[in-house]
Amino acid sequence: MQDLRGKRVAIKTGTAAADYANSVKNKYGFTTVTFDDSDNMYQDVTTGNSAACVDDKPVIQYAMATGVKLHIISKPAQTGGYGIALPKSQQHKLLVKINRGLKKLRANGKYDQIISKYVGNGSTKSQAKKNKVSQDTDNSFIGLLKSNWGTLMGGLGKTIELTFVGIVGATIIGIIIGLVGVIPNRWAQGIATVFIYIFRGLPLMVLALFIYTGIPSLIGTKIPAFVAGVITLTLNEGAYTAAFVKGGMQAVDIGQMEAARSLGLPWGKAMRRVIMPQGIRIMIPSFINQFIITLKDTSILSVLGLLELTQTGKIIIARNMEGFKIWTMVALIYLIIITVLTWISNWVQKRYQA
Repeated sequence: MQDLRGKRVAIKTGTAAADYANSVKNKYGFTTVTFDDSDNMYQDVTTGNSAACVDDKPVIQYAMATGVKLHIISKPAQTGGYGIALPKSQQHKLLVKINRGLKKLRANGKYDQIISKYVGNGSTKSQAKKNKVSQDTDNSFIGLLKSNWGTLMGGLGKTIELTFVGIVGATIIGIIIGLVGVIPNRWAQGIATVFIYIFRGLPLMVLALFIYTGIPSLIGTKIPAFVAGVITLTLNEGAYTAAFVKGGMQAVDIGQMEAARSLGLPWGKAMRRVIMPQGIRIMIPSFINQFIITLKDTSILSVLGLLELTQTGKIIIARNMEGFKIWTMVALIYLIIITVLTWISNWVQKRYQA
Protein backbone atom coordinates (compact mmCIF):
# COMPACT_ATOMS: atom_id res chain seq x y z
CA MET A 1 0.00 0.00 0.00
CA GLN A 2 2.90 2.36 0.73
CA ASP A 3 4.02 2.00 -2.91
CA LEU A 4 0.79 3.71 -4.04
CA ARG A 5 1.79 7.09 -2.58
CA GLY A 6 1.32 9.80 -5.20
CA LYS A 7 -0.36 7.39 -7.61
CA ARG A 8 -3.92 6.93 -8.88
CA VAL A 9 -6.12 3.99 -7.87
CA ALA A 10 -9.24 2.97 -9.84
CA ILE A 11 -12.43 2.07 -7.96
CA LYS A 12 -16.01 1.16 -8.88
CA THR A 13 -18.89 3.31 -7.73
CA GLY A 14 -21.18 2.04 -5.00
CA THR A 15 -18.98 -0.85 -3.84
CA ALA A 16 -17.49 -1.81 -0.49
CA ALA A 17 -14.10 -1.83 -2.20
CA ALA A 18 -14.55 1.82 -3.16
CA ASP A 19 -15.49 2.72 0.42
CA TYR A 20 -12.38 0.96 1.71
CA ALA A 21 -10.06 2.67 -0.81
CA ASN A 22 -11.48 6.09 0.03
CA SER A 23 -11.11 5.41 3.76
CA VAL A 24 -7.34 4.76 3.49
CA LYS A 25 -6.31 7.00 0.59
CA ASN A 26 -5.21 9.86 2.86
CA LYS A 27 -3.24 7.46 5.05
CA TYR A 28 -1.28 6.04 2.11
CA GLY A 29 -1.28 9.19 -0.04
CA PHE A 30 -2.98 8.01 -3.23
CA THR A 31 -5.91 9.47 -5.17
CA THR A 32 -8.94 7.59 -6.49
CA VAL A 33 -10.81 7.72 -9.79
CA THR A 34 -14.30 6.22 -10.00
CA PHE A 35 -15.83 4.11 -12.78
CA ASP A 36 -19.32 2.69 -13.25
CA ASP A 37 -18.27 -0.81 -14.30
CA SER A 38 -15.43 -3.28 -13.84
CA ASP A 39 -14.28 -3.38 -17.47
CA ASN A 40 -13.47 0.34 -17.67
CA MET A 41 -11.82 0.18 -14.24
CA TYR A 42 -9.59 -2.71 -15.29
CA GLN A 43 -8.78 -1.05 -18.62
CA ASP A 44 -7.63 2.05 -16.74
CA VAL A 45 -5.09 -0.13 -14.93
CA THR A 46 -3.94 -2.22 -17.90
CA THR A 47 -3.41 0.92 -20.01
CA GLY A 48 -1.32 2.49 -17.24
CA ASN A 49 -3.59 5.40 -16.38
CA SER A 50 -4.03 4.00 -12.86
CA ALA A 51 -1.41 2.13 -10.86
CA ALA A 52 -3.90 -0.30 -9.30
CA CYS A 53 -7.56 -0.99 -8.68
CA VAL A 54 -9.52 -2.21 -5.67
CA ASP A 55 -12.40 -4.63 -6.24
CA ASP A 56 -14.05 -7.74 -4.85
CA LYS A 57 -11.66 -10.69 -5.07
CA PRO A 58 -14.07 -13.05 -6.92
CA VAL A 59 -14.79 -10.36 -9.51
CA ILE A 60 -11.08 -9.76 -10.16
CA GLN A 61 -10.49 -13.52 -10.29
CA TYR A 62 -13.18 -13.89 -12.95
CA ALA A 63 -11.62 -11.05 -14.97
CA MET A 64 -8.23 -12.76 -14.74
CA ALA A 65 -9.85 -16.03 -15.84
CA THR A 66 -11.13 -14.31 -19.01
CA GLY A 67 -7.63 -13.08 -19.84
CA VAL A 68 -7.47 -9.59 -18.31
CA LYS A 69 -3.83 -8.92 -17.41
CA LEU A 70 -4.21 -8.25 -13.69
CA HIS A 71 -2.48 -9.73 -10.68
CA ILE A 72 -3.76 -9.84 -7.10
CA ILE A 73 -0.97 -8.55 -4.86
CA SER A 74 -2.54 -8.70 -1.40
CA LYS A 75 -4.95 -10.63 0.74
CA PRO A 76 -8.49 -9.21 1.05
CA ALA A 77 -8.54 -6.20 3.36
CA GLN A 78 -12.07 -7.01 4.44
CA THR A 79 -14.32 -10.06 4.37
CA GLY A 80 -18.05 -10.29 3.91
CA GLY A 81 -20.87 -12.07 2.17
CA TYR A 82 -23.12 -11.29 -0.74
CA GLY A 83 -26.80 -10.64 -0.10
CA ILE A 84 -29.91 -11.20 -2.20
CA ALA A 85 -32.35 -8.30 -1.93
CA LEU A 86 -36.08 -9.03 -2.06
CA PRO A 87 -39.19 -6.83 -2.24
CA LYS A 88 -40.85 -6.66 1.18
CA SER A 89 -44.18 -7.76 -0.31
CA GLN A 90 -42.63 -11.06 -1.52
CA GLN A 91 -39.92 -11.47 1.09
CA HIS A 92 -41.30 -14.43 3.01
CA LYS A 93 -42.35 -16.57 0.03
CA LEU A 94 -39.17 -16.01 -2.00
CA LEU A 95 -36.86 -16.21 1.00
CA VAL A 96 -37.98 -19.75 1.77
CA LYS A 97 -37.41 -20.83 -1.85
CA ILE A 98 -33.99 -19.16 -2.10
CA ASN A 99 -32.73 -20.64 1.16
CA ARG A 100 -33.99 -24.08 0.12
CA GLY A 101 -32.25 -23.77 -3.23
CA LEU A 102 -28.94 -22.65 -1.73
CA LYS A 103 -29.04 -25.46 0.81
CA LYS A 104 -29.59 -27.98 -1.98
CA LEU A 105 -26.74 -26.55 -4.08
CA ARG A 106 -24.33 -26.75 -1.17
CA ALA A 107 -25.41 -30.29 -0.28
CA ASN A 108 -24.98 -31.74 -3.76
CA GLY A 109 -21.70 -29.93 -4.48
CA LYS A 110 -23.05 -27.72 -7.28
CA TYR A 111 -22.25 -24.55 -5.35
CA ASP A 112 -18.52 -25.34 -5.20
CA GLN A 113 -18.57 -26.39 -8.86
CA ILE A 114 -20.02 -23.01 -9.88
CA ILE A 115 -17.39 -21.13 -7.87
CA SER A 116 -14.59 -23.27 -9.33
CA LYS A 117 -15.90 -22.80 -12.87
CA TYR A 118 -15.71 -19.02 -12.79
CA VAL A 119 -12.99 -18.09 -10.30
CA GLY A 120 -11.05 -21.28 -9.52
CA ASN A 121 -9.78 -21.69 -5.98
CA GLY A 122 -7.97 -18.37 -5.96
CA SER A 123 -4.50 -19.87 -6.46
CA THR A 124 -2.09 -18.75 -9.18
CA LYS A 125 -2.13 -22.28 -10.58
CA SER A 126 -5.91 -22.36 -10.96
CA GLN A 127 -5.91 -18.93 -12.62
CA ALA A 128 -3.21 -19.98 -15.07
CA LYS A 129 -5.30 -23.02 -15.99
CA LYS A 130 -8.41 -20.94 -16.52
CA ASN A 131 -6.46 -18.38 -18.58
CA LYS A 132 -5.36 -21.22 -20.85
CA VAL A 133 -9.01 -22.28 -21.28
CA SER A 134 -9.92 -18.67 -22.05
CA GLN A 135 -7.15 -18.42 -24.64
CA ASP A 136 -8.44 -21.60 -26.32
CA THR A 137 -11.82 -19.94 -26.97
CA ASP A 138 -12.30 -17.83 -30.10
CA ASN A 139 -12.06 -14.26 -28.82
CA SER A 140 -11.26 -12.83 -32.23
CA PHE A 141 -13.49 -10.06 -33.57
CA ILE A 142 -15.32 -12.44 -35.91
CA GLY A 143 -15.55 -15.14 -33.23
CA LEU A 144 -17.07 -12.73 -30.72
CA LEU A 145 -19.43 -11.34 -33.36
CA LYS A 146 -20.69 -14.82 -34.23
CA SER A 147 -21.17 -15.89 -30.62
CA ASN A 148 -22.96 -12.66 -29.63
CA TRP A 149 -24.83 -11.89 -32.87
CA GLY A 150 -28.24 -12.95 -31.54
CA THR A 151 -27.79 -10.94 -28.35
CA LEU A 152 -26.70 -7.82 -30.24
CA MET A 153 -29.63 -8.09 -32.67
CA GLY A 154 -32.00 -8.43 -29.72
CA GLY A 155 -30.58 -5.19 -28.30
CA LEU A 156 -30.88 -3.50 -31.69
CA GLY A 157 -34.52 -4.58 -31.92
CA LYS A 158 -35.28 -2.97 -28.56
CA THR A 159 -33.41 0.19 -29.65
CA ILE A 160 -35.50 0.45 -32.83
CA GLU A 161 -38.70 -0.18 -30.86
CA LEU A 162 -37.83 2.56 -28.37
CA THR A 163 -36.88 4.92 -31.18
CA PHE A 164 -40.09 4.34 -33.16
CA VAL A 165 -42.47 4.67 -30.20
CA GLY A 166 -40.51 7.61 -28.81
CA ILE A 167 -40.44 9.52 -32.10
CA VAL A 168 -44.19 9.01 -32.62
CA GLY A 169 -44.91 10.38 -29.16
CA ALA A 170 -42.40 13.22 -29.60
CA THR A 171 -43.88 14.16 -32.98
CA ILE A 172 -47.42 14.34 -31.60
CA ILE A 173 -46.39 16.35 -28.55
CA GLY A 174 -43.98 18.51 -30.57
CA ILE A 175 -46.56 19.46 -33.19
CA ILE A 176 -49.17 20.31 -30.56
CA ILE A 177 -46.79 22.42 -28.45
CA GLY A 178 -45.24 24.01 -31.56
CA LEU A 179 -48.64 25.10 -32.86
CA VAL A 180 -49.63 26.38 -29.42
CA GLY A 181 -46.46 28.48 -29.55
CA VAL A 182 -47.59 30.39 -32.64
CA ILE A 183 -51.14 31.08 -31.46
CA PRO A 184 -51.54 34.86 -31.11
CA ASN A 185 -52.16 34.57 -27.39
CA ARG A 186 -49.65 35.47 -24.70
CA TRP A 187 -50.65 32.64 -22.34
CA ALA A 188 -50.53 30.00 -25.06
CA GLN A 189 -47.10 31.17 -26.21
CA GLY A 190 -45.93 31.20 -22.60
CA ILE A 191 -46.99 27.57 -22.07
CA ALA A 192 -45.10 26.48 -25.19
CA THR A 193 -42.01 28.45 -24.21
CA VAL A 194 -41.93 26.96 -20.68
CA PHE A 195 -42.39 23.40 -21.99
CA ILE A 196 -39.57 23.80 -24.51
CA TYR A 197 -37.30 25.48 -21.95
CA ILE A 198 -37.76 22.82 -19.26
CA PHE A 199 -37.58 19.60 -21.27
CA ARG A 200 -34.95 20.79 -23.70
CA GLY A 201 -32.84 22.09 -20.83
CA LEU A 202 -32.90 18.94 -18.67
CA PRO A 203 -30.15 16.37 -19.39
CA LEU A 204 -31.75 13.22 -20.81
CA MET A 205 -30.23 10.96 -18.14
CA VAL A 206 -31.48 13.15 -15.30
CA LEU A 207 -34.97 13.21 -16.81
CA ALA A 208 -34.97 9.42 -17.28
CA LEU A 209 -33.93 8.72 -13.69
CA PHE A 210 -36.41 11.29 -12.36
CA ILE A 211 -39.28 9.58 -14.20
CA TYR A 212 -38.17 6.01 -13.46
CA THR A 213 -37.09 6.32 -9.82
CA GLY A 214 -38.05 9.79 -8.58
CA ILE A 215 -41.76 9.86 -9.44
CA PRO A 216 -42.49 6.27 -8.25
CA SER A 217 -40.92 7.02 -4.86
CA LEU A 218 -43.21 10.05 -4.62
CA ILE A 219 -46.48 8.47 -5.75
CA GLY A 220 -45.80 4.93 -4.53
CA THR A 221 -46.53 3.32 -7.90
CA LYS A 222 -43.88 1.75 -10.12
CA ILE A 223 -43.33 2.82 -13.72
CA PRO A 224 -42.07 0.06 -16.05
CA ALA A 225 -38.64 0.78 -17.52
CA PHE A 226 -39.91 0.75 -21.12
CA VAL A 227 -42.74 3.15 -20.30
CA ALA A 228 -40.33 5.45 -18.43
CA GLY A 229 -37.98 5.37 -21.41
CA VAL A 230 -40.75 6.26 -23.87
CA ILE A 231 -41.99 9.10 -21.65
CA THR A 232 -38.43 10.42 -21.38
CA LEU A 233 -37.92 10.39 -25.15
CA THR A 234 -41.36 11.86 -25.77
CA LEU A 235 -40.79 14.82 -23.48
CA ASN A 236 -37.15 15.52 -24.36
CA GLU A 237 -37.36 14.95 -28.12
CA GLY A 238 -40.84 16.50 -28.14
CA ALA A 239 -39.40 19.75 -26.80
CA TYR A 240 -36.86 19.85 -29.64
CA THR A 241 -39.58 18.98 -32.14
CA ALA A 242 -41.81 21.74 -30.76
CA ALA A 243 -38.97 24.23 -31.15
CA PHE A 244 -38.43 23.53 -34.84
CA VAL A 245 -42.18 23.26 -35.54
CA LYS A 246 -42.63 26.68 -33.98
CA GLY A 247 -39.61 27.97 -35.89
CA GLY A 248 -40.85 26.44 -39.15
CA MET A 249 -44.19 28.20 -38.89
CA GLN A 250 -42.55 31.49 -38.00
CA ALA A 251 -40.16 31.10 -40.94
CA VAL A 252 -43.04 31.46 -43.40
CA ASP A 253 -43.19 35.03 -44.61
CA ILE A 254 -45.58 37.03 -42.43
CA GLY A 255 -47.12 38.43 -45.61
CA GLN A 256 -48.66 35.01 -46.28
CA MET A 257 -50.79 35.24 -43.14
CA GLU A 258 -51.66 38.86 -43.81
CA ALA A 259 -52.76 38.01 -47.35
CA ALA A 260 -54.87 35.07 -46.15
CA ARG A 261 -56.55 37.18 -43.48
CA SER A 262 -57.21 40.01 -45.94
CA LEU A 263 -59.12 37.49 -48.08
CA GLY A 264 -61.40 36.80 -45.13
CA LEU A 265 -59.91 33.54 -43.88
CA PRO A 266 -60.08 33.10 -40.08
CA TRP A 267 -56.75 32.57 -38.30
CA GLY A 268 -57.21 28.82 -37.87
CA LYS A 269 -58.07 28.16 -41.50
CA ALA A 270 -55.30 30.46 -42.70
CA MET A 271 -52.83 28.53 -40.56
CA ARG A 272 -54.11 25.16 -41.77
CA ARG A 273 -54.45 26.00 -45.48
CA VAL A 274 -51.68 28.53 -46.08
CA ILE A 275 -48.99 28.55 -43.40
CA MET A 276 -48.72 24.86 -42.41
CA PRO A 277 -48.19 23.47 -45.95
CA GLN A 278 -45.27 25.85 -46.42
CA GLY A 279 -43.92 25.31 -42.90
CA ILE A 280 -43.95 21.52 -43.24
CA ARG A 281 -41.70 21.71 -46.32
CA ILE A 282 -39.23 23.70 -44.21
CA MET A 283 -39.44 21.25 -41.29
CA ILE A 284 -39.02 17.92 -43.16
CA PRO A 285 -35.19 17.71 -42.77
CA SER A 286 -35.50 18.57 -39.09
CA PHE A 287 -38.05 15.80 -38.53
CA ILE A 288 -35.76 13.15 -40.01
CA ASN A 289 -32.69 14.51 -38.20
CA GLN A 290 -34.67 14.31 -34.96
CA PHE A 291 -35.38 10.65 -35.70
CA ILE A 292 -31.61 10.05 -35.95
CA ILE A 293 -31.00 11.97 -32.71
CA THR A 294 -33.68 9.93 -30.94
CA LEU A 295 -32.04 6.70 -32.09
CA LYS A 296 -28.73 7.80 -30.58
CA ASP A 297 -30.36 9.07 -27.39
CA THR A 298 -31.81 5.62 -26.65
CA SER A 299 -28.30 4.60 -25.56
CA ILE A 300 -28.66 6.83 -22.49
CA LEU A 301 -31.69 4.80 -21.41
CA SER A 302 -29.35 1.93 -20.55
CA VAL A 303 -29.27 3.53 -17.07
CA LEU A 304 -32.84 2.23 -16.63
CA GLY A 305 -31.73 -1.35 -17.26
CA LEU A 306 -33.46 -1.52 -20.65
CA LEU A 307 -31.86 -4.18 -22.83
CA GLU A 308 -31.28 -1.88 -25.77
CA LEU A 309 -28.10 -2.03 -27.82
CA THR A 310 -25.79 -0.17 -25.43
CA GLN A 311 -26.95 -2.09 -22.36
CA THR A 312 -26.58 -5.33 -24.30
CA GLY A 313 -22.98 -4.37 -25.06
CA LYS A 314 -22.31 -3.74 -21.37
CA ILE A 315 -23.67 -7.15 -20.43
CA ILE A 316 -21.56 -8.94 -23.04
CA ILE A 317 -18.43 -7.08 -21.87
CA ALA A 318 -19.15 -8.00 -18.24
CA ARG A 319 -19.04 -11.64 -19.37
CA ASN A 320 -15.91 -11.63 -21.56
CA MET A 321 -14.09 -8.36 -20.68
CA GLU A 322 -13.52 -7.66 -24.40
CA GLY A 323 -14.47 -3.99 -24.17
CA PHE A 324 -12.67 -2.69 -27.27
CA LYS A 325 -14.04 -5.36 -29.62
CA ILE A 326 -17.61 -5.31 -28.33
CA TRP A 327 -17.85 -1.50 -28.33
CA THR A 328 -16.49 -1.52 -31.88
CA MET A 329 -19.32 -3.86 -32.89
CA VAL A 330 -21.91 -1.67 -31.15
CA ALA A 331 -20.48 1.47 -32.77
CA LEU A 332 -20.56 -0.12 -36.23
CA ILE A 333 -24.20 -1.18 -35.79
CA TYR A 334 -25.18 2.36 -34.78
CA LEU A 335 -23.17 3.79 -37.66
CA ILE A 336 -24.82 1.52 -40.24
CA ILE A 337 -28.34 2.34 -39.05
CA ILE A 338 -27.62 6.08 -38.89
CA THR A 339 -26.05 6.01 -42.36
CA VAL A 340 -29.20 4.40 -43.78
CA LEU A 341 -31.37 7.01 -42.05
CA THR A 342 -29.15 9.79 -43.40
CA TRP A 343 -29.59 8.48 -46.96
CA ILE A 344 -33.36 8.43 -46.44
CA SER A 345 -33.21 11.95 -45.06
CA ASN A 346 -31.32 13.24 -48.09
CA TRP A 347 -33.73 11.46 -50.47
CA VAL A 348 -36.82 12.89 -48.75
CA GLN A 349 -35.28 16.36 -48.63
CA LYS A 350 -34.55 16.33 -52.38
CA ARG A 351 -37.99 14.93 -53.20
CA TYR A 352 -40.06 17.44 -51.23
CA GLN A 353 -37.86 20.50 -51.55
CA ALA A 354 -37.15 20.27 -55.25
